[in-house]
Amino acid sequence: MVYLKKVSFLLIIAILLCTYSIAFCEDLNLSGEAAILIDYDTKAILYEKNINEQLYPASTTKMITAILAIERGNLDDIITVDQEVVDLTKGSHIALEPGEELTLEEMLYALLVQSANDAALAIGKYVSGSVDAFVQLMNEKAKEIGATNTNFSNPNGLHVDTHVSTAHDLAMIAQYAMHNETFRHYVNTVTHTIEPTNIKTEPRYLKNTNKLLFSSEKIDLDGKAIPAKYEYASGVKTGYTSQAQNCLVSFAEKNDQRLIAVVMKSNGNYVYSDTHKLLDYGFDNFRNTTIAYANEFIDNIKISKGLQPVVAGVLDKTIVYPLLNGNISEIERKVTFNESLEAPINKGAVLGKVEYLLDGETIGESNIISTMNVELDPMTKTYNKILSKWYLFVFALIVILRIMVLKNRKRKRRSKRSSYIPYV
Repeated sequence: MVYLKKVSFLLIIAILLCTYSIAFCEDLNLSGEAAILIDYDTKAILYEKNINEQLYPASTTKMITAILAIERGNLDDIITVDQEVVDLTKGSHIALEPGEELTLEEMLYALLVQSANDAALAIGKYVSGSVDAFVQLMNEKAKEIGATNTNFSNPNGLHVDTHVSTAHDLAMIAQYAMHNETFRHYVNTVTHTIEPTNIKTEPRYLKNTNKLLFSSEKIDLDGKAIPAKYEYASGVKTGYTSQAQNCLVSFAEKNDQRLIAVVMKSNGNYVYSDTHKLLDYGFDNFRNTTIAYANEFIDNIKISKGLQPVVAGVLDKTIVYPLLNGNISEIERKVTFNESLEAPINKGAVLGKVEYLLDGETIGESNIISTMNVELDPMTKTYNKILSKWYLFVFALIVILRIMVLKNRKRKRRSKRSSYIPYV
């Protein structure tokens, strides 16, 4: 009987740990050496495996090459290929030739659909004038986005020992890039045709390297053969070199939930199996849950020196966060009011803030704002004016006292004169 009680107790503890820890008890048995799953809207980490380990990103590098080109270039601009681009090209390419002219738009299709290394080099030179200058720009942009453990050495991801990134950093880059509608269009394009150019007489037919978007090829998902295509996927980028092995950055949207998954250094098609597992885990276990509502009442807040003694404070925005099984009971709330709250106060003025915490970490915050104007009490205003002119009252008091002293002296002199009787 005692033994059964101990077993029951341990079972309950295990269930609780698995229920409330994001990835503590969930072993997805991933092939990849590093992986991460984040919520696209909040950047919340839903699953992690060696997320800060520096590995080779291969062609997932092209995400940042593309976003820089889109932000700094014009899609209609003509890019002329030079000899350096041809000489530096290895691996995947679309056989660009010196003197060939393509628009930036076509170069981006080649970059993100076909994963062409020559297009990456041509784009880098177009944006910055030289490959080296563009690489510097890539690293600056990476740090700006939050990819702090990344170092790029070229625009295409071909292997260099110093060209490294992490699963976390690639997720941050993808999250940033997918906010751009033009980028989203390219990475979700399955096929594209580049028409004949000033040099090539035949069209080029491009097909996306990302099997999540289209492929009926079977992959192994925990012993079950399923198509590589993922119904809810719409991007982002594949990568492969012999040193990096297979890498994949993915975006998927289902109902009101959007996820980004990254797998690095996986083996062959297992990179797709890993990605299916990550995305399924996210959609099956997490719920975008509203933990705070705009205009939600927080408290009646005391205001000094006002016509009204209190004002209702409400939240200025709604906060949604992906919670394991939508369990909102685990959220803690910390309310802080500003130290000095006195009239006048305008409607919408910030009176404080509310922080929402999960496992001791802040997952969101919202300002507490005033629901109305609070005017300064006129009596307080008059009193303040009087106090502000205190020196005038001191001066007047001194004058009055001086006058009183002088009058008193005169009175005393008169009194002495009237009481004086001359001797006869």
